[in-house]
Amino acid sequence: MKKLTMIALFAGFLTISLSSCRDQKTEKEEIIEEMQDKGADIQVKDDGDKIKMETEDEKVKIKTDDDGNVKIKEKDKD
Repeated sequence: MKKLTMIALFAGFLTISLSSCRDQKTEKEEIIEEMQDKGADIQVKDDGDKIKMETEDEKVKIKTDDDGNVKIKEKDKD
């Protein structure tokens, strides 16, 4: 009975630890994927530090500075 309890606890711990290690996307990655789904024209400059995406209805600019700070500008063409 003791062995069965230990196996159940170990299996529960393993399940929780593996499910909590999923990759979480940053806001930058989510916006890029969203714009790709919309069929945006994407221009990448400075090894990915500047990204410009444009659809018929929307423009998005993403800029990463030297410190790793990300600035996102979104404009609607209305």
